[in-house]
Amino acid sequence: MTRWTKDAALTRMRELIETAAPHPGDQLPTERALASMLGSSRQTVRFALARLETEGEVWRKVGKGTFRGRAPLGHPVRETVLLHAVSPEQLMKARLMIEPAIAAEAARCATRADARYLEKLVDAGRAVATRSVAEAADARFHHGVAEVAANPILVGLLDHLADARRRAAWQREWDQTYRRLGVGEFVGLHSEQHSQVVQNIFDRDPDSAERSMRDHLETIATAMRRGSDGTGVLP
Repeated sequence: MTRWTKDAALTRMRELIETAAPHPGDQLPTERALASMLGSSRQTVRFALARLETEGEVWRKVGKGTFRGRAPLGHPVRETVLLHAVSPEQLMKARLMIEPAIAAEAARCATRADARYLEKLVDAGRAVATRSVAEAADARFHHGVAEVAANPILVGLLDHLADARRRAAWQREWDQTYRRLGVGEFVGLHSEQHSQVVQNIFDRDPDSAERSMRDHLETIATAMRRGSDGTGVLP
């Protein structure tokens, strides 16, 4: 079995479908057959097909198979495509678009009891001792802000993003970042930033809550970028 890099597997898959399904609407071979043709695992095939689906090169229908070209009008985008094919950079961009607005909405409708609830989540984050517990505490805090915004759609959206954060690509980047920075970064800087978000929510200041949440997420994005390019930790 050939050990393909993701980029190489994607390139090879593009070549395969040019011959196996040359025309829009043509059905591709099964995952098992594609894995045999590629000389790879079925997991590699699934990754390549998920990427091609997000690009509109193929579309899939449960129980029917995979087809060349864009999905017919009305064919829904599958949640699994969003979760498996998303890159850490795409996920961070989505969070930067969504979560500051959620923090602003939380500031508009938060009660004192809501603010105390968020303060307890911040305190729990300050007390963590391991990376896995820090990650869970971080997810609870961001989920809590969405809860305070009092919109179940926003809570569901944050849960969906949290699920994406548990997928392999994000988890690998996250683990590398926190191995470098250490738990102290979370219980220190990140918890202070969480606390600032809560203070802005308590003050019923949507603009400041939005800004402080964006600053917090930019800190995470910067740390992950610096981990990827080898330029070191946050100053």
